[in-house]
Amino acid sequence: MEKKVSILYIGNTEEAINELSTHPDISLTHGSNVVVATLLLKSGHRPDAILCEPYVVGYTGFEIHEIIRKDPDQAINNIAFILICHEFKEDIFKKAFNKEMRPYNLAIDDFYVLPLPDLNGLVNRIRFLVEYRKKEKEVPEWHMPLIKKIFDKVVASIALLAVSPILLITAIAIRIESKGKVYYTSKRMGHGLEAFDFYKLRSMRVGAEAEHEKLSQEKNQYMTADKFAEIDFDKECPRCRERTDGTPCSVILECDQDRKICDYNYAKQKEEIFNKNATFVKISNDPRVTRVGKFIRNTSIDELPQLINVIIGDMSIVGNRPLPLKEAHQLTKGLIAKRFHAPAGITGLWQVELRGKGGQMSETERKKLDNDYADHFSGNKYSFRYDLKLIFRTAKALFQKDSV
Repeated sequence: MEKKVSILYIGNTEEAINELSTHPDISLTHGSNVVVATLLLKSGHRPDAILCEPYVVGYTGFEIHEIIRKDPDQAINNIAFILICHEFKEDIFKKAFNKEMRPYNLAIDDFYVLPLPDLNGLVNRIRFLVEYRKKEKEVPEWHMPLIKKIFDKVVASIALLAVSPILLITAIAIRIESKGKVYYTSKRMGHGLEAFDFYKLRSMRVGAEAEHEKLSQEKNQYMTADKFAEIDFDKECPRCRERTDGTPCSVILECDQDRKICDYNYAKQKEEIFNKNATFVKISNDPRVTRVGKFIRNTSIDELPQLINVIIGDMSIVGNRPLPLKEAHQLTKGLIAKRFHAPAGITGLWQVELRGKGGQMSETERKKLDNDYADHFSGNKYSFRYDLKLIFRTAKALFQKDSV
């Protein structure tokens, strides 16, 4: 027999509280306001899920959700959070599932309208969310092979000395073409979801970062979804269509009189919308790149300062590309988190294959290649010879027409 689902209900709707408290598979704790709820959590109470009304004395449900997600105690900030509304309001619904908030763990886990639907379905949904959130944080244990560590330190040190004249000449060229720093640093995430300062020579004009959000929506090579995609309440459920007795395949979610959808169709659409929205950002024909920047990108000279990252120990010569924090947080779910089983690298399987395709590759292909390289670190599969092959393949592809 499965243990009861533990719920902390924040709000004061008596009908919902009474209904939840009498269900045999639910263990309910009531926090009438955010102060009471916070004291319960700080005292060690760890529910499987928090059900929160949209307006609680002094706070909105979204503000309470943000407080939970930003709590330094991981056992608190990882609790599933479900918003409970008294009526369907489109603006609240859209905000709850805003994809822009998902990378920062600030999207609501689910949204229900009172009166609550079949509580057995709610219990199953919470159990699913509990397991899903456990998998989100899973990153396999990994240790850098000694031969790889020694190779990285020695090669990076020798290489940095050898290319120092190139770095000096390039720095002068960058400075002549446009004023500003000749290098830039940004926070990236490597193995084990640990952030570090990532070094590159500047290949864009000064102030380019301010244009990133707009260009990533308009010119992202990986973007395949309509950025305004929403749940289609009129879309027929394929499983319901197959049922000959006319009954729905799962619990019907009633948002209002005209908006009804079965739980399976609703969950499937949410998954499809999320999957189509690009994780990675690669801007094609980026207008921010300078003339010097285009040359150093094509020849990978802009990557040379990462030798410092290798010497420090943040990166390896060969590995999976270290990702900006926003992209990395979207890849911490289930199997796609496997890419963090490998070290962050200057070059690797994805980069080599990308150059071989002239800079054209789908997001799915990239995720697969990252995971394929990570597979070499499970068990005793690590092959130093395989790393050397990728280095030689990188050297052959350094000069090319397209900037990748």
